[in-house]
Amino acid sequence: MASTVLLSLLLSLTLLHPLSLYAAANLHRTTTLFRSLPDFESTSSSAADAPPPTPTVYFEVTKPIALPPSKPCSYLLLQHDFAATYGQPPVLADFKPPSDCPSQNFEKIVLEWTATCKGRQFDRIFGVWIGGVEVLRSCTAEPTATGIVWTVKKDITRYSSLLTTNQTLAVFLGNIVDSTYTGVYHVNISLHFYPAETGAASGSGADLILPISRNLPLNDGLWFEIQNSIHVESKEFTIPVNTYRAVLEVYVSFHENDEFWYGNPPNDYISANNLTGLPGNGPFREVVVSLDGAVVGAVWPFTVIYTGGVNPLLWRPITGIGSFDLPTYDIEITPFLGRLLDGEAHNLAFSVTNALNVWYIDANLHLWLDGKSARTQGKLLEHRASHLSLSAFSNFTGLDGVFVTNATRSIISSGMVMSSHGVVTTTSLQELGYRSWMGMGNDGNKQVLDQVITFNTSVDVDRPSLHSANAERRFSIHYGSDNMDNDDGSYDSVANLTLGFEESVQRSGASGVSRSRVKNVQNAEGSMLVRGNLVVSGLGSTQQEYGYTSDKWCYFRKVSSSNYTILHDQVSRTCRYDRCWPYFARNFLGSTCNGVKKGLL
Repeated sequence: MASTVLLSLLLSLTLLHPLSLYAAANLHRTTTLFRSLPDFESTSSSAADAPPPTPTVYFEVTKPIALPPSKPCSYLLLQHDFAATYGQPPVLADFKPPSDCPSQNFEKIVLEWTATCKGRQFDRIFGVWIGGVEVLRSCTAEPTATGIVWTVKKDITRYSSLLTTNQTLAVFLGNIVDSTYTGVYHVNISLHFYPAETGAASGSGADLILPISRNLPLNDGLWFEIQNSIHVESKEFTIPVNTYRAVLEVYVSFHENDEFWYGNPPNDYISANNLTGLPGNGPFREVVVSLDGAVVGAVWPFTVIYTGGVNPLLWRPITGIGSFDLPTYDIEITPFLGRLLDGEAHNLAFSVTNALNVWYIDANLHLWLDGKSARTQGKLLEHRASHLSLSAFSNFTGLDGVFVTNATRSIISSGMVMSSHGVVTTTSLQELGYRSWMGMGNDGNKQVLDQVITFNTSVDVDRPSLHSANAERRFSIHYGSDNMDNDDGSYDSVANLTLGFEESVQRSGASGVSRSRVKNVQNAEGSMLVRGNLVVSGLGSTQQEYGYTSDKWCYFRKVSSSNYTILHDQVSRTCRYDRCWPYFARNFLGSTCNGVKKGLL
């Protein structure tokens, strides 16, 4: 008898919405065992004499935005109900720079997304673009019959130059509403401009941002859609000839057959067991960024789990790390300015190693211009992009076995730029490491995976008054599941999950040296009874510890929930050694908290 878990791998949305009606690329569903279907909650109305229920507030655990004391100038950019928006153009609105603020010098700019929804609906990926520049990529929360609400606040100060001229706001959220999927997303998008205090510096950001995305008009998001491992998408661009620094910010999300790429078995496992139709290509993916045909950067992405992933009850009301504000990845392009400062068009291209459909990728090219020079000059001094080192080992008999994958890559680039700042040499280094262990047991019903990605980057500039940065990141996921067939057309599924996001950053510039650290760990466990491709009952609980420290302030939060109910929620902003230690001791030894050197104890 075929294993239940492999049968669940074949479940797809086509059972409910044939592809002839709805393209899977925009439904953002997957055929892997991680994906569950809309929950079992009843949609019956409350009694007539009962008060209307209070919507459940969903949230992602992260640090609050550090805001200046000034009162913001706030503007509602868009109010829209996203119902039958699949296959439709993005919703557009005009953006005009604020003209009625007491100051046009802004220390902080915050984008706020607030949405409500009631009924039944899948999670939907969405993007927000201003002038073609993506400023937010996120996932909707899955609603309940009694209603939900959630808010995402993002510091977009780095895009401040974009907001000084009239622009077009574009929002794409492909949604379907019918007799089964009834949830309509009611959305408000606002911008909050915080004027700088007298004498305070305005928020830092590039002088110009070029969108490396698709152009309007279109009937989808502005992102490029990467369908497979040989598919390449690209865009031409031209930069001003007085540019002295360039950084490419890359947005990445993964869907359908690759939504859970890190759990996909290798192709030889699928072939040996005649499992046609399962997502494969193994558990390693790499976003490759090329400039005029040469590899200049790579992204090994964090394993974001959207709000319907694994078991939707895990993410109510605490959502998965990064699901409400997907992380972006910066690649220093400054060493290549010597090739770009010719006034000619150049090409940025994106591909994904081992990809299955579908990956959504676009980017923003942040440029710093020399206001004192009509033209800058540059020269590429060194560029070495090692070939991807990828090794895979598998040992299985039938549906049970072990798969081990390891990978490394390094990219180093160095270049010189002559500007009014003098002759400045910038060296960029990316060092990436990957290891994955995946085991299948119980005749394919049981899966365990353990994956760690190290993503370390450095930018060294020989002029201390400019910019240098060093970032060390560690992305980890541990997943275990087991499915049991009940021999009545249903099966029980249990799963446990640990997600980890850790980052240590040191920056230096004209204002001195700054340091920050994040450790964000999420544990979740749940069970479901699935019958007829629908979840009919279940349980989910989540525990999370978040810690942030910097030279200026600290923030810690420990929170847990079970089936919509917050069981414990503790927040501290006290930067004491005994509070820093539990979060950072194992990974950031030698760092300081409130002047105490951990390595001395």
